[in-house]
Amino acid sequence: MKTLTNYFKIAALAVGMAVSLPGAAQDQVAAGKKVFTDNCAACHSLDAQVVGPALKGVTERRDEAWVKNFIKNSSKLIQSGDKEAVALFEKFNKTQMPAFESSLSEEQLTSLVAYLANPGEAAPAEAAPAVTTGTKAAAAAPAPEPEFNLQAVDPILLVLVSFAVVLLLVILLFGLVILKQVSPLLAKVYQQPEYEHSVMARLVNVFRGEGQLLVKKDKNIIMEGHDYDGIHEFDNDLPPWWRYLFYATVVFSLVYVVNYHVMGGKLQDAEYEAEMQTAALLHPPTEEGSINEKTDFKVLTDAGALEKGKTAYLQNCAACHGQAAEGKIGPNLTDEYWLHGGEVNEIFKTIKFGITEKGMVAWNGKLSKDQMLEVSSYILSLQGSNPAGAKEPQGEKATK
Repeated sequence: MKTLTNYFKIAALAVGMAVSLPGAAQDQVAAGKKVFTDNCAACHSLDAQVVGPALKGVTERRDEAWVKNFIKNSSKLIQSGDKEAVALFEKFNKTQMPAFESSLSEEQLTSLVAYLANPGEAAPAEAAPAVTTGTKAAAAAPAPEPEFNLQAVDPILLVLVSFAVVLLLVILLFGLVILKQVSPLLAKVYQQPEYEHSVMARLVNVFRGEGQLLVKKDKNIIMEGHDYDGIHEFDNDLPPWWRYLFYATVVFSLVYVVNYHVMGGKLQDAEYEAEMQTAALLHPPTEEGSINEKTDFKVLTDAGALEKGKTAYLQNCAACHGQAAEGKIGPNLTDEYWLHGGEVNEIFKTIKFGITEKGMVAWNGKLSKDQMLEVSSYILSLQGSNPAGAKEPQGEKATK
């Protein structure tokens, strides 16, 4: 009986492991996907060659230990004479991959390899079940209504709508031109006593330059009691252009009220708050500071510091900017033109916080403050070096 009990315990444990392992594997793949997105996506794709090779199927071509060692420090593997590492180094123009041995833990490396082995298994998180109390289910919070995003609209639909609007304006303009041309003929009809006070008669007179559309007043009638030093004031109406401009402001005010106070359009304060929230998400404050924090670093000129900066640059930056900073997927760093500022503090912040929307990863936490300053100073030491195959200038010329 005791043996039978033990058998059931072992069977239950096996079933439990069989149920839990797929979920654990999915969690590991999902964690690996995040590591890939944060650290590798700037230079690698799963299916296409970018700066480095496509990584789909890499675990089938190489064993896990080799992949981990290459990610940790490809330079060490190349210097050790590993044939596969040397072949990759030669194939990709002797571009060194950044070293991640100090920034990625063994657990992160394992999850990254798991993701590369199974890139399609990272399932989206399932919706949490509704919490129930007794026999009544707790009402779930309503999902926020998605905001209209012009960029998400089908480009073909935008083209069609734009074409329709332009066509409507052309038809309207053409109609006005036709009306202007036929206004003398229409005037003969609408000058008859039974039509002369109609809106159409006024419209025809406006096109002929002889009347007003909405206000009909006689001209050159002297206003009684409005004589000043022999100057007489006439009871004339405002110029048509002034009135039409006023009517346009009335229409604009109606559109403004409907858009911002009825349809929920964002006023200036709301737009400012939304932009600040977006900035906080893109560049959240950390223990190391905020991107808006003012720094006052000075350029390092010591040969030892510049040599350290060169080593860190070759290990981490050359993959995107080139061995001589001539520019590859990233811009040329040896000319006078900069996309995000060419002063040492601006370069330091670009390295530290990255430019995520352009693929520039944030090196905060991967490089120390001293290392980032050394790299910034080394980059500035390359100004005017004019390396072979330098990329065309980008950005604005730095001011002296």
